[in-house]
Amino acid sequence: MRLIDRYNRQITYLRVSVTDRCNLRCIYCNPKGDLVPRLRHQDVLTYEEMLRIIDVATRLGIKKVRITGGEPFVRKDIDLFIKELSNMPGIEELTITTNGILLSEHIETLTTSAIKRINVSLDTLRPDRYKEITGYDGFHKVWEGIHKAKEAGFYPIKINVVILRGINEDEIMDFARLSITEPFHIRFIEYMPMGQEEGNIGGVPGQRIRDMLSKTGKLLEVADDSSLYPGPARYFRFEGAKGMIGFIDPITSHFCDRCNRIRLTADGHLRPCLLWPHQIDIKTPIRNNIDDESIAHIIMKAVKEKPRANTNTNIPFLNDAMYMIGG
Repeated sequence: MRLIDRYNRQITYLRVSVTDRCNLRCIYCNPKGDLVPRLRHQDVLTYEEMLRIIDVATRLGIKKVRITGGEPFVRKDIDLFIKELSNMPGIEELTITTNGILLSEHIETLTTSAIKRINVSLDTLRPDRYKEITGYDGFHKVWEGIHKAKEAGFYPIKINVVILRGINEDEIMDFARLSITEPFHIRFIEYMPMGQEEGNIGGVPGQRIRDMLSKTGKLLEVADDSSLYPGPARYFRFEGAKGMIGFIDPITSHFCDRCNRIRLTADGHLRPCLLWPHQIDIKTPIRNNIDDESIAHIIMKAVKEKPRANTNTNIPFLNDAMYMIGG
């Protein structure tokens, strides 16, 4: 079966936020440093509810599932959830996004699961700056996790980097050089000021980063052949490099025309578009004991309500921070 939206886009990709909790307090997710309100335990989908939704979604045409958070590894029994997903028929590509703090502790589980690709969020290669950005002295834990994943045979390991104006701009070349010496995909992602006042935090356009890198060496555009279901990144490679450099530019270069995803939030809503405030409650109907056919209708409704494009020019008005949505 195929899930087709009103604009003839085939929806094959479901991002699942398993928790709104995180063990970091990054300045762009929580710029004021306040204690972040958390969902009550009973307001979060159980693993059983998530698995049921995913199972119905795969029968409708979802082929790729990404586990996200918050930080997925802070949720209790996440390893058991990964094992269940690994055995679910219909999932052709299972991936996970993590901040890497607990990655080393879960490598054994990941190597025996269906997960073949890991995305790690890392915005600096400097331990002191890492603490400034995240509020936690954890750079060495992340770096250890990345290299343990590499040694375990995970490829590619995608390192997601948000370049912040005046904060880590001076590390652009350091990250780019990593793609030359290591088989990593370094992905520069434009900062999206969601769920808070932007304040003094600002991003750097992807094109500016590309222009900077092009002055130091020829960037060859290449296809990302690591995924069965390509995402929004455009990939480049320096000649002779072991890895690649990717750019995801949601602010300056919308990729809505090729968007193939919907999102399941930790509190049980289907979100057709990341930068669109509309979402559909699926938790309440499930807890009212609806059957699988009714779940399928809710998923199809979410797909049909997916907008043609994000038209929000003032993203901060969205009330949901990224940790609530799963990125």
